[in-house]
Amino acid sequence: MSEEFPFVGTGSGMTDTTATEDNLSMCREYAWDFEKNCFLYNGNGQHIMVEGVEAVKVWVYKALQTERYQYLAYSWQYGIEVKPFIGKVMGVQERYSEIKRIIIECLMVNPYITSVDSVEFTATGDKVVCEVDITTVYGEVNVNV
Repeated sequence: MSEEFPFVGTGSGMTDTTATEDNLSMCREYAWDFEKNCFLYNGNGQHIMVEGVEAVKVWVYKALQTERYQYLAYSWQYGIEVKPFIGKVMGVQERYSEIKRIIIECLMVNPYITSVDSVEFTATGDKVVCEVDITTVYGEVNVNV
């Protein structure tokens, strides 16, 4: 596994299994509560681990919430570049087209993602929700950000 991706390591004693013929180890992440926007913990206060498609879903959600180059903890390949759009004068469709491009660029660095199938935007007042459909080595995933 490359050190450039903020994936959870396998130091928890879990057995690694092969995800694909390319010998990718099983994707693991800490479980995430998408409604409350926080980690999930078990009854003992320890992080809950998820694997496979659920782990990729967490990675996608977190990557799309993290501004690229802002945090030293992440490589420069991780995250999304949204800051350049703040205050920039663009038409709505032009802005959505550019944001779609940077979303695809952000997600395709992940070796577990094989394609970004659709990126749809829904505006409600001053809030825009993005629905992303991707294909992973484990199957299809839908993430709303």
